Amino acid sequence: MKNTDALKKVPIFSQLKEEDLEKILSITTEKRYKKGSIIFMEGDKGEAFYFIRHGKIKISKSSRDGKELILNIYGKNCVFAEVTIFNDMSYPATAEVLEDAAVGVIRNNDLEKLIKLNSELGLNLIKILSKRLFNAQMKLKQLALKDTYSRTADTLIELSKTLGIERKGNIEFNLELSRQELANMIGTSRETVSRALSRFKKEEAIDILGKKIIIKDIEKLRSWL
Repeated sequence: MKNTDALKKVPIFSQLKEEDLEKILSITTEKRYKKGSIIFMEGDKGEAFYFIRHGKIKISKSSRDGKELILNIYGKNCVFAEVTIFNDMSYPATAEVLEDAAVGVIRNNDLEKLIKLNSELGLNLIKILSKRLFNAQMKLKQLALKDTYSRTADTLIELSKTLGIERKGNIEFNLELSRQELANMIGTSRETVSRALSRFKKEEAIDILGKKIIIKDIEKLRSWL
């Protein structure tokens, strides 16, 4: 990474001054990963957090019976593993590369030293961590209170925010997940997810071309919420 342009697009850094971005840049390294690579495993020592320059990363946990629970899929400019900042803790989930990726890496120790000299950066970190906590709480509420069609619609909307590209009035994104993996992410069965997707397609809210999801009418999806 040679300049601060990429950092400016990352929400956690977007409001910082150029001189502060230069300081962040000085402690940032870039790593490239091939599809299928594991960046870290659940239980590994949490030594750094990451932001995505390009590619897609899946964050997942293993249940007690060995099943995979997909927590989220992140795309360009998204931050992940920030839960380990300010905490001497292990990574609570596994990060797997779904699509060849370039990732910015910032070691927690280096960031903590920098924050001691920069209260504005510390405030931005607190804001984004609070937002992630809120989103996690809402996800739990969603699983508890909404039916599977609502949860499927909500998941597609959230994925479109991090992975979607606007094209000809639609929002498109490639979903590098099987139907079973999507079902695991939503907390339901593969058959139910397939029925929900078919219903949304019949209503012309979405279209499906292979692994590509095309949201044609996001308001129709929102009506399920």
